[in-house]
Amino acid sequence: MSGVIVTDPPKAELKDVDALAGFGVATVSEAMGRTGLLGPGIRPIQQGVRVAGTAVTVLGRPGDNLMIHAAVEQCGEGDLLVVTTTSPCTDGLFGELFATALKQRGVRAVVLNTGIRDTQELRKSGFAAWSRAVSAQGTVKATGGSVNVPIAIDGQVIRPGDVILADDDGVVVVPRERARETVAKSEAREAKEAATRAAFLDGQLGLDRYGLRETLVRLGVTYKSYDEYVREEAGS
Repeated sequence: MSGVIVTDPPKAELKDVDALAGFGVATVSEAMGRTGLLGPGIRPIQQGVRVAGTAVTVLGRPGDNLMIHAAVEQCGEGDLLVVTTTSPCTDGLFGELFATALKQRGVRAVVLNTGIRDTQELRKSGFAAWSRAVSAQGTVKATGGSVNVPIAIDGQVIRPGDVILADDDGVVVVPRERARETVAKSEAREAKEAATRAAFLDGQLGLDRYGLRETLVRLGVTYKSYDEYVREEAGS
């Protein structure tokens, strides 16, 4: 398998990346029209961490982490490494030594569509990671691949320089050219949710705030007292 290492791809501006880090994955996905989410199989190895960065992408072979080594050189301040393989792989392609090298270069986190290991050490060091699996299975360094090319994970295309936002709920990708727009839409959504939260604290029901009583009527959902319900069930 031959490959290519692309240098200096365009990236979202860090001010927009940092602004997106202020919102949750769910909020950002909703702001983009419920798009961009990686599947629920990509899970954090830690809790209570939210991070955003610009994607440095890796496409390698299963059981082989050679191209992660190549990708480290292409990483810089504010980046987030995203790794996938040409076919499914749960081997531990990434561990504490990689994290040490990436932290030194200002990389914020890693997202792996593969396995990860050294999770205790990673948590202790404060290097955040999301992965498809946790596995101590080792790897080789023998086959070519690519760095900073478009990759796909769970049907989502991730290009180098796109924004990756990850938290306890999962991972979302924001196309680099939509970063600033998505910040504005996320701010508007948070303001709307704050108003709804205040209304709920004041006792308003979602049925009324969202106009859902009409929806229930349209769907033929009716209200009955307990006695009415029991009598009808007994007679059926």
